[in-house]
Amino acid sequence: MGMITSATRMWLTKSVKGFEFKNEYSNTLEYQDTKQLGLYVHIPFCKSICKFCPYCKEVYHTEKMNRYMDYLLKEIALVTQGQVKKEVSSLYFGGGTPALAIDRLGEVIDSLTSHFEITQGIGIELHPSNVTEKLLQKLSDIGVTKISIGIQSFQDKFLGILGRKENRFETMFDALQKVSFETVAMDFIFALPNQTFQDLQKDIEVAFSNGANHIAIYPFIDFGFLESGIQEFQKKEKRALLKQITDYCEERGYTRDSIWTFSKDGRASYSSMTRDNFLGFGASATTCLDEIFKINTFSVEEYINRLQSEQLPTSLTLDFTVRQRMIYYLFWKFYSMKVDCKEFQDFFNQDLKKIYGLELFFAKRIGFLTERDGVYELTEKGAFYYHHYEKYFTYDYINHMWGTMSKEAFPKQLNIK
Repeated sequence: MGMITSATRMWLTKSVKGFEFKNEYSNTLEYQDTKQLGLYVHIPFCKSICKFCPYCKEVYHTEKMNRYMDYLLKEIALVTQGQVKKEVSSLYFGGGTPALAIDRLGEVIDSLTSHFEITQGIGIELHPSNVTEKLLQKLSDIGVTKISIGIQSFQDKFLGILGRKENRFETMFDALQKVSFETVAMDFIFALPNQTFQDLQKDIEVAFSNGANHIAIYPFIDFGFLESGIQEFQKKEKRALLKQITDYCEERGYTRDSIWTFSKDGRASYSSMTRDNFLGFGASATTCLDEIFKINTFSVEEYINRLQSEQLPTSLTLDFTVRQRMIYYLFWKFYSMKVDCKEFQDFFNQDLKKIYGLELFFAKRIGFLTERDGVYELTEKGAFYYHHYEKYFTYDYINHMWGTMSKEAFPKQLNIK
C-alpha cells in the first residue's frame, strides 16, 4: 500500500519529498486573508468508547470536561485576539460526543460569533442516545441548524459487531418530528461482515422515513492502531455493494453530493471536511491556512497545560509545497465529486489544465472523469476508485499520523512518505 501512495504523491508533486511535519508552532494564526474559511471545534468525550472509531476521544468525566471547555474558550481567545471580525462559511462541532457539553456549547458559539460571521450554518455530530426533544430544543435555541446522527446501523446484529449497545430509536424518531433543523443527516457504515444490500436498503429507508433528509454511507476502514478485529470486505465485493447503494439512491431521486453522501431533496448538506481553509479548535483539531497545516495535540492534559502557559496547543506543523497543497485541495474537492477549473485558478492563480492536463486527460480516457464547461466530475467508476485510493491514503497517512499522535502528545517530527 505504501508504494501506491508514495508513487502517486511523487508523480503528482513532481518531488520525492514527503509530508514533513515538524514540532513547531506560532502563537499567531494568520487567517484574515484566507478564502473559504470554515471553523471546527472538537469535544473529545464519550460515555463509552467505540472500538471502530479512530478519532481523538476519552471517557467522559464532568469535571474534566468542564475544565477542558474553559481552556477551549481560552484557545479561541488566543487565536482571535487583535483580529477583526471575518466572514466564514460554517461551524461544525465533532468528537467525541459534543452533546455531552450541551450546557457549555452556547458559550463557545457566542465566543466564535463575536469574531466570525457564519454564513452557512452551525452543525453538530450526535450519538443516537443523545437525541431527545429536550436536547434538540437546546441546540436549536443556541443557533445549531444542522445535525448529524451517527447511527452506523439500525440493526442490532451490526451494532454488536461495532461494539455498540443496542438502541431503541423510538425516542429519537419522536424528537425529530418535534424539533426541526435545516439538515438532519444520519451516518451509516457499509461493508461490515455479512452485510447485504438489503440490510443497507432497509437502513436508508428507515432514515428517510423518520426525519432524515441527508445520509452518509461510509465504508468500514480498519485503522491498524485500533485493532478492531473486524474483517474488511474484498475490493470486488465492496465495489458491487457501493454500486447497488448508488443505483438505489439515484433511482429514488436522491442527490449524490459527495462520494458517500446523498440528499433527499437536493438541498440538505452536511460536511465538515470540504473547506478550502479552516481553523480547528480543541484537542486533535487541525488547521489549514493556505500553505500551512497544523495539528493540535491529541492529549487533553497537554492541551490544557500548553494553554495554561498562554501558548497554542499545536503539536505538529506542515509547510506545504505548492504541489502538495494542490493535491490536498484536489483530494477534498473530488470528495464532493467535482472540481471547477475556475475555482482552482482563483485559489492558486494557476491553470489546472496546465498543471495536471495529462493526468486529467488519462482520467477521462479510462472513464474516471467527465468534463463540461471547465468542470470535472467523477463518474461512478471514478467515485469507486477515489474511495479505493482513499483507503490507501487512510492506511499510509492518517493511520500513521493518528497512531503516532495518540501515543505522543508532541512528537519531535513526523515524515510521511
